[in-house]
Amino acid sequence: MNLKLTGKLLGAAAALSLLGSAAAADNWRAWNIHHDGHPNTAAMDRFSELVAEKTGGEITVEVFHGGVLGSQPDALEQVRIGAIEIGNFNLGPIGPMVKEANLVSLPFIFKSGPHMFRVLEGEAGGIIADAMGEAGVLPLAWVDAGARSFYAQKAINTPADVEGLKIRVMNNDLYTAMISAMGGNPSPMAFSEVQQALKTGVVDGAENNFPSFKNVGHYEVTTNYSLSEHLIIPECICVNTAKFNALSPELQAQLTEAAEEAALFQRELWTVQSEQARKDVEAAGIVVNEIADKGPFQAAMALVYDEYLTANPDMKALVELAQSTE
Repeated sequence: MNLKLTGKLLGAAAALSLLGSAAAADNWRAWNIHHDGHPNTAAMDRFSELVAEKTGGEITVEVFHGGVLGSQPDALEQVRIGAIEIGNFNLGPIGPMVKEANLVSLPFIFKSGPHMFRVLEGEAGGIIADAMGEAGVLPLAWVDAGARSFYAQKAINTPADVEGLKIRVMNNDLYTAMISAMGGNPSPMAFSEVQQALKTGVVDGAENNFPSFKNVGHYEVTTNYSLSEHLIIPECICVNTAKFNALSPELQAQLTEAAEEAALFQRELWTVQSEQARKDVEAAGIVVNEIADKGPFQAAMALVYDEYLTANPDMKALVELAQSTE
């Protein structure tokens, strides 16, 4: 074979190789319920940039913000079956699907935000991650969602202040049990419906973190925010397990690194924005009630724990593992 023909063949082979690499590039979609200005939105955009950078373009991630690909339950199912590759999910709604993830929904299971991350990045978190992965939604990194507290038309300083109130909660039996244990009436409903429900009196109150309370305007239709900090529920950057497992070990490591870096970026933004959100709602006239003694709230949860562990005795070791984490 002459050199000219050999050169042509080699050139053609190189071109085919490049085309093959381009064809093999994975173009993934990511779901995010938050809008512009939210720490998670900035973090998911950063995650997309990092994935492209670290994988050399072998994987690209297009992030769809504002829940445009569906509600959280819909998106969770889509990631689980692989119709969407990535999701930024709150672990609350994952609990009914993955019992180990319900650990984070036990009221007062975490002492603080830093304690939550120590639990999740330790043995207990590994157990939760493995169980979620088996369900098809593998967490690559944990992100902050702050502490959830009550807001209503009156101050809530003791469990007795909840008695008789209709309180909106996310759809999870532990949250309804929490409100019931204080004598309140739990009202599960979609987050998008809460503003109108508060405005019209369909519910008397709700519970969430400062940025969410401010960003969606719930502070406009309530008067008091009471720092019960009863739930510290993390969020995750999660991937469809099968899609992740189909990647090379190198790509798996690069995707994980991108998620972990984006999560650290999110945590920094969260701290700043949470502090600013508190200042903003106070400036708007919201009374923020510091609760001097949370002991009565914690004591009221004893029945919630007893009923939960009676129904889920295999969760006892995981609960104790989380509680014993320093």
